[in-house]
Amino acid sequence: MKQVRAEDLPMDFELLSWLADTETIARGRGIQELARLRRIYGRGDWRKLKGVARIRLRNGRIRLAELHGYEAHGIGRKEIKRKRYLD
Repeated sequence: MKQVRAEDLPMDFELLSWLADTETIARGRGIQELARLRRIYGRGDWRKLKGVARIRLRNGRIRLAELHGYEAHGIGRKEIKRKRYLD
């Protein structure tokens, strides 16, 4: 059975602005998904972040949303997920 990678899954939104008010909510071994992140993307100083950005949904609506994702130096931001709308 082929393993499905998170980057192969389509996001249901498009980022229209940079993440603002970013905040680290977990780092290193405090990230529950750390083993999976390292297996898929490689070793790095992984951080779980939350931030706010304007997004465009599939139906064309533009909303302000809280987003969560992971990033590591030299690897970049990965797996950005929409958590809630702020407008």
